[in-house]
Amino acid sequence: MLHTSEYFDTLENDPKDPSHWHTLYLDKSIPFSDDAKAAFLYDSSRKSRQYLLPFVRVFARFFIIVMQLFKAISPNLINAPKMLHKSLYLGMKYFISPEANFLILRHFYLGSEVLKFIKDNVKGAEEIPMNPLKPISVNDVRNNLFLDHDLNLYNFIINLNKAIAEKGLKVTNVDQPNFSALTEGKIPFEEFRDKWSNFMDLSTAIEIFTPVYQFFLTDNDFWRASNSLQLDEVIGIYATTIMNCPEKLVGLNNKHPMIPLPTYGAAFRLTLHGLSTEILHALLVSAKKDMSMA
Repeated sequence: MLHTSEYFDTLENDPKDPSHWHTLYLDKSIPFSDDAKAAFLYDSSRKSRQYLLPFVRVFARFFIIVMQLFKAISPNLINAPKMLHKSLYLGMKYFISPEANFLILRHFYLGSEVLKFIKDNVKGAEEIPMNPLKPISVNDVRNNLFLDHDLNLYNFIINLNKAIAEKGLKVTNVDQPNFSALTEGKIPFEEFRDKWSNFMDLSTAIEIFTPVYQFFLTDNDFWRASNSLQLDEVIGIYATTIMNCPEKLVGLNNKHPMIPLPTYGAAFRLTLHGLSTEILHALLVSAKKDMSMA
């Protein structure tokens, strides 16, 4: 069963042994959906993260380095995105915890909404093409979901800046932003499988997924996907410029997009990418609620 905010709301604090996860859940210094935060923290407290992740991380990163040598010799020998997404789908359905699957699907959903919010609030950007990804089931992963997510991010930034250069558009502060793209309540996901085999936490799963991603894609596709993780700051700047709150960028941690980082650290940066999307989306939803109450 998916653990929501009620799990932490009903916990009693032991002053002699306070819970790290309970503490972080109660802290509201950074905007975050209560359900998503509870799911992430509960998932992070799983034994797989404490005992399995350290070993998985070593072997996964070693595999990435070895595969990088192979890809240097034959960069385009393997190009099987359909097989990649079938592998990811099977891993998510049968081995990943329901909380982790909830967070993964939310990421695609929220990412599409943030891009649409930016488009809606740049005057003259109506013709920029969009490809919104709003999966509600693990089954949707099989439709090249991960790869399309990366492509959407790059194409949006490229198309937006082409329009800025060619049509004189500007990303600027908007007094009354259009928040219609943002979902305030629960996303109607289908029920996630929760059997004995669904034991793996999000961080461990991402460490395993990353070399799988590298194996099934060309060298260029993997490098592009890895580097896309540092575009969080770019999207954050667009959104916070519209909202006139640049100080909120403190919650976005994949910085310096012009300085590519080694691919063996992509799994950790992917986790940060997910958190950055949650924080930015929660910031916008909070502003939407404030405006509706004004």
